Amino acid sequence: MLKLRNILSVGNNNGLSAVRWISTTANCREADSWFSKLLVRKIEPTKESHSRMLSDKEIIYALHTHNVRPDSMSAYLNNYKTTVSLMNDKKANLSCNLVASWSVQVGDMDQCLHLWKYTGGFEKIDQAKEDLWNDPEYLSLMQERSKFLRSRHLQYLLAFSYWPQIASRSGKNIYEMRSYRLTPGTMIEWGNNWARAINYRKHNNEAFAGFFSQIGRLYNVHHIWCYSSLQDRKETREAAWRSPGWDECVAYTVPLIRDMHCRVLAPTEFSPTQ
Repeated sequence: MLKLRNILSVGNNNGLSAVRWISTTANCREADSWFSKLLVRKIEPTKESHSRMLSDKEIIYALHTHNVRPDSMSAYLNNYKTTVSLMNDKKANLSCNLVASWSVQVGDMDQCLHLWKYTGGFEKIDQAKEDLWNDPEYLSLMQERSKFLRSRHLQYLLAFSYWPQIASRSGKNIYEMRSYRLTPGTMIEWGNNWARAINYRKHNNEAFAGFFSQIGRLYNVHHIWCYSSLQDRKETREAAWRSPGWDECVAYTVPLIRDMHCRVLAPTEFSPTQ
């Protein structure tokens, strides 16, 4: 460890020579492997948008995050349940459907998340907004809901093409949403690494959905996992770490992250996935 610290301290004055020293010193090859994973590799310029390279479908997901007043959760959920029913009745015109609704159990408390799927791109979102903002019943529900909220946030997302197709779950489950804010310019590298990493997380059918942001907070990634319990989560994650190759995928993605957090979610009674 002392030898490695000495090498790195030289790098502070002459970073190029330090890296060269590490790569040519036989005794420090292990240090070279470790040190190289801390360096974000250069992404080559491209004339194709990142979203086109990472997502292959004209399907947009809307993630609504609602921070609810602690004394109004029950009234809020009743209001949103009625809103979902109204939008289901108008599904043919709106080209959208609810994928999931959750309340946060661990993390940002008194928070609910609703994931909607729009088929047909942003054109369908524009049409849906026009239709809903001219619907008196919908506007009345929105006005009532405002009394129950402290704040809200909306992101439009695309699904990573290498993740499994989203499929509704049955039974009693919990979900974990792991959210990452990446360094701008590193989304392609994230996708390249996770296209391999996701193969280590398919054995227990825990992968529910993977998204990256298009509008709203940018360079955000959301990975959503499904487990039967917190104990199942623990055992599944430990099994992944025992798989050869998983640790390397994690090591290459960690330097891309500016910050991250996770929330444990429980489906609402009206959520299509349970």
